[in-house]
Amino acid sequence: MTFRSYEEFWPYYVAMHSRAATRWVHLAGTLTGLAVTAYGVARGRRRYLVALPLIGYGTAWPAHFFIEGNNPATFGRPAWSLRGDAQMIRMMLAGRDAELGEIAAKWLAENR
Repeated sequence: MTFRSYEEFWPYYVAMHSRAATRWVHLAGTLTGLAVTAYGVARGRRRYLVALPLIGYGTAWPAHFFIEGNNPATFGRPAWSLRGDAQMIRMMLAGRDAELGEIAAKWLAENR
């Protein structure tokens, strides 16, 4: 698919995370990666900087294959996908996971 802006991409990104389990795996992986990275930085251990991409993507990508049955959106639009992941996680932490499910369902209904 071709998107002209992040705003067009966002509903697609959410749709690629249509199942709550996929979103929660993303949240767990990203927050764990951030925590390990922050710990490493605080302790002066630079090698811990690789924790965020390794743990974050290492948990998120299998969720796409095994839970969603799709390919990660990162493969097509890496920068927008990173931004989408941050937005999705912020919404989840704000208690708006059901809204994400609605965005996904709407996009899938209109585009499949």
